[in-house]
Amino acid sequence: EITDARIPQSSRNPEIDRMLGQKPRLILLNKCDVADPNLTARWCEYYRSKGILAIPTDCKSGRGLNEIIPGARQVLDEVMKRREAKGLSQKLLRMMIVGIPNVGKSTFINKVARKKSAKAGDRPGVTRGKQWITVDQGLELLDTPGILWPKFEDETIGLHLAFTGAVRDAIMDVETLACHLIQLLAQRKPESLAARFKLVPEEGMDGWALLEAGARKRGFLISGGEVDLERMAHILLDEFRGGKMGRITLELPEDLERGADPSGVP
Repeated sequence: EITDARIPQSSRNPEIDRMLGQKPRLILLNKCDVADPNLTARWCEYYRSKGILAIPTDCKSGRGLNEIIPGARQVLDEVMKRREAKGLSQKLLRMMIVGIPNVGKSTFINKVARKKSAKAGDRPGVTRGKQWITVDQGLELLDTPGILWPKFEDETIGLHLAFTGAVRDAIMDVETLACHLIQLLAQRKPESLAARFKLVPEEGMDGWALLEAGARKRGFLISGGEVDLERMAHILLDEFRGGKMGRITLELPEDLERGADPSGVP
């Protein structure tokens, strides 16, 4: 199961848990190159405490990919031992790759298979159908389309997915989306705003005030001295998604443990 390391929980389709039941699984915390490494380690520890092996990966560079096959065999160890005890030969290792749009499934398969087996893209919904990819004589991967569940029970999940580009920007006003993101960054990673926009959040500033302040710092003004919030919104989202604001993780394991709203946005 491939997830986005910046939003480890929001990028997990809850329907997968229901469908897979107790089947053995691996979780890949992908895009770890743009996520906070300390928080990624804490997420791995959190999943380990739940009996799930999680591996940080960056499918573009290949980081962490050499740990996946050993990890899969570790997860399947008991199954393999039972088969061996019954005198059964080890079957071909077949893994289904699942995840929501834009977490890097196709890039992962291309990297592992070392060829352009699956179409990869920087927009959600590129993979259209299921396809088996042969990696070697002992491993086959089943690529599947990225599927979002029909309804987000928590608005925060929808926001976090929109921040990372897992859902299309067209479904939400870009200025409102950026307003939520900049307010969350002011709470979780204020140093990134200071470094990138020379913006130091002041107590009591809401998202709109932060967005306007950031636009003024960048000189995004239109005729009459009015602030160009739309331009600022696009720049903020692009720079966050592109990792230009540093390595940022928006969700903490403690948010799940205490049932808190991980966005911090009212």
